[in-house]
Amino acid sequence: MSDACDIGLVGLAVMGQNLVLNIESRGYRVAVFNRTTSVMEEFIAGNQGRGLVGCTTLEELVDKLAKPRRVMLMVKAGPAVDAIIEQLLGLLSPGDIIIDGGNTLFTDTERRTKLVESKGMLYIGTGVSGGEEGALKGPSMMPGGSVAAWSAVRDIFQSIAAKVGPNGDIPCCDWVGPGGAGHYVKMVHNGIEYGDMQLICESYFLLKHVVGLTNDELYDVFDRFNRGKLDSYLIEITRDIFSVKDTESDAYLIDVIMDTAGNKGTGKWMSQLALDLGVPTTLITEAVYARFLSAFKDARLRASEVLDGPAQTYSGDRDKFIDAVENALYASKICSYAQGFFQLQAAAKEHDWQLDLGNIAMLWRGGCIIRAQFLERIKEAFVADAELENLLLAPYFREAVESAQSDWRHVVTTAIDAGVPVPAFSAAIAYYDGYRCPRLPANLLQAQRDYFGAHTYQRTDQAGTYHTDWLRARREPK
Repeated sequence: MSDACDIGLVGLAVMGQNLVLNIESRGYRVAVFNRTTSVMEEFIAGNQGRGLVGCTTLEELVDKLAKPRRVMLMVKAGPAVDAIIEQLLGLLSPGDIIIDGGNTLFTDTERRTKLVESKGMLYIGTGVSGGEEGALKGPSMMPGGSVAAWSAVRDIFQSIAAKVGPNGDIPCCDWVGPGGAGHYVKMVHNGIEYGDMQLICESYFLLKHVVGLTNDELYDVFDRFNRGKLDSYLIEITRDIFSVKDTESDAYLIDVIMDTAGNKGTGKWMSQLALDLGVPTTLITEAVYARFLSAFKDARLRASEVLDGPAQTYSGDRDKFIDAVENALYASKICSYAQGFFQLQAAAKEHDWQLDLGNIAMLWRGGCIIRAQFLERIKEAFVADAELENLLLAPYFREAVESAQSDWRHVVTTAIDAGVPVPAFSAAIAYYDGYRCPRLPANLLQAQRDYFGAHTYQRTDQAGTYHTDWLRARREPK
């Protein structure tokens, strides 16, 4: 049928609506469905004259699509996705494609890919990053799943994705890998986002409450940061936040926002999976815990009346300390990304994914929340050495962290002396020191485990596994 739609989209919340408008603006015809029909009808009514077709049932949506049918789900992750897939499996034909564009746990995508493929159809789990604005103007997209489906969606996905490069023609969208690889990469993106945001918040808190900068001064500082090595979307929006006045009072809006943070679970997933893999994703995990701690507002208020600490003051050179914070933030950011890519490497080995880590860095170069000039350096590092063990070992990052060390340590010790919590900064430098240390106190830990549980240990001077009867060998206390 000549008026058949190129793709169908289910779920017309703001992200879904903006993605539909983005797809349609690239010359594609889109069929849309929403469980609440009035939402669909209002959306269609507000976009008359565009290549959009409203559908009141999934059956109608499927009937409107050209073959192979492509149906994208933009609904809340979890049971709702399974329910829609179950309905679609009874309506679609072999070769048709179901696409999940939500924030989905990668194991669910692995399971769904196998299910859909067993019915003769194809499945894609694609991470979509960039928020509402990205969905409308160009997100970062990380598709994975049924490899055979990529050729059928590549043109659409790459046309709507953000573009980077000297000529602005390199799409921030490419095939990631089979099964749940796309959603795993999106999860790591979100985990790094948690780390970046927490590091920025700790920088703000030190500059505001220890150094005493005003919001106008903070705006100028973050504007300068954004014109240097920290150039990124998150630094840019942080700068802007400091300029916004509250419409309900004479205060700046930032100063009347409650200090309790929310989360949608992807950072927690990354930390849980890091534990399963046995990799030290410590900074991102501390960022997750910082959000959890912030939620205990009433408890913190009660504790503040009882628990004592040092005064939050700084008597040194303000300008030098601002420079030190910039360097500490950059060094910590490097550690955060090093941990994220280290986890990707471990996951690729665990699940037999052939991940192109340099290419993944470029998927995040535009459209997404962690987009930053810095990602070009990550791409270069993996191009120079595809088997790079850790980003910290790449010449650029090694030199950057070494040059920042003095300032980095000064910022952390200043925060501790002032009684200001900096869990992400502290985790970053502890990770760096731990990773570069040729001998850790784990020898004592293994001795303890062998003492109380006969867990055995290895020796530095002989091969093999050993156990000691510590009670017999010990010296009696005086």
